[in-house]
Amino acid sequence: MDTSFRCPVYKKCGGCQLDVAYPQQLTYKMRTVIGLLGRFGHVEPIIGMTEPLHYRCKVSAAFGYSRGRILSGVWQASADKLTTVDACALENEQATAIIQAIKRLAATFKMRIYDDRTGKGFLRFVTVRVGKQSGEILVALGTGREKFPPIREFATALAERCPAITTIVQCVSTDRYNLVLGDKAIVLYGSGTITDRLCGYDFRISARSFFQINPEQTEKLYSTAVEFAGLDGTQTVIDAYCGVGTIGIIASAHAKSVIAAELNADAVRNAQENTKLNNIGNLRVLRADAGEFMQRLAEAGEQVDVVFTDPPRAGCSKQFLSSLVSLAPQKVVYISCNPETQARDLRMLTQNGYRVTRIQPVDMFPYTRHIESVVLLERKEV
Repeated sequence: MDTSFRCPVYKKCGGCQLDVAYPQQLTYKMRTVIGLLGRFGHVEPIIGMTEPLHYRCKVSAAFGYSRGRILSGVWQASADKLTTVDACALENEQATAIIQAIKRLAATFKMRIYDDRTGKGFLRFVTVRVGKQSGEILVALGTGREKFPPIREFATALAERCPAITTIVQCVSTDRYNLVLGDKAIVLYGSGTITDRLCGYDFRISARSFFQINPEQTEKLYSTAVEFAGLDGTQTVIDAYCGVGTIGIIASAHAKSVIAAELNADAVRNAQENTKLNNIGNLRVLRADAGEFMQRLAEAGEQVDVVFTDPPRAGCSKQFLSSLVSLAPQKVVYISCNPETQARDLRMLTQNGYRVTRIQPVDMFPYTRHIESVVLLERKEV
């Protein structure tokens, strides 16, 4: 397929940073990873996508007004304005169509768009999540206040216009300058969650759940991580920064036992639900700081064979890395969304008893500069 396209809002939106043909993007990303991680060992060829368009299964749009018309698109915080985007070559097409339907329906219902300068209005933004395998669709309406008398009629009308929708949730966010899903969620239609399948396991997804936006590449990423671990059913495994439990659940079929640690309470709840959903008997999910938890295990003399770590873009904290060295697992599988901070952390680990044995970049986000990489570290033989 032709993977080169000219986006009319390329320089305004900010969603894409690489407006070149896809093979050139992979070359650029491969060189970037070699430049950052090549000093630690051989970098295997990047895993790209066969079809690198319309891969984003989670789509968000902010709303605004112009000359009496409701607009949707990307909010540019630095410029304090909305860039109108009616269609995007990276976004799931069903999600895009639903957002456009919401825009038209909001006008029909005379739904006021929220103005963060005055704190007045109702609809702020919309997030649509499409289950790649299940086909289920969750719509989250981000609102600046709770009350809009015909909101349930609006939800019913939306579900009638877009029958593929599984559930609709209203998420109230009263912070005037923050476009995030608020703490209060009101189910307007359906159950409030959808389920999708990843690497052969089912995962329940709510409006506030973290779940990767490119399921096809996520399967390749996590399958690579589990392959690198070389599990044979005898190992005790820790899934640090476990989120909703994806890596721990996938690894559980190949391990003796898995302990998943996560500090975010919502994510812990999701991970526990997903463990039950898949009838996993050898996985425990704990609400704990992974570094502190591993330090306690090390002080107690506990034996752990493999640690998976998938930290945020800032990388692993110094405390986490120190606890990892103290715990001294035979293998560490480090999944990163930022090779720069990963390189910093690998430097510390290779100076403290580990050697890098495999490096695999994965392209999770075509047309952007973002790169994921999986690195296997093993204890040096004394």
